[in-house]
Amino acid sequence: MEAVTVSPKFQVVIPERVRREQHIRPGDKLAVIVKHGVLHLVPIAPFEKTKGMHARVELKELRDKNDRF
Repeated sequence: MEAVTVSPKFQVVIPERVRREQHIRPGDKLAVIVKHGVLHLVPIAPFEKTKGMHARVELKELRDKNDRF
């Protein structure tokens, strides 16, 4: 686990090892999601890059019942 410090401007630096492993580059967008008190940073990939990446995944497994409309 890596720790980061929040700056006076509420900014954090993603550790180099994490950026490298997750292929995060300058200008990439991350969604900020808080779920059950846990903060998640999720890369937002262009639709073209996500096509076919999760074959045979049930939507029920991806979201909690509370997340559904």
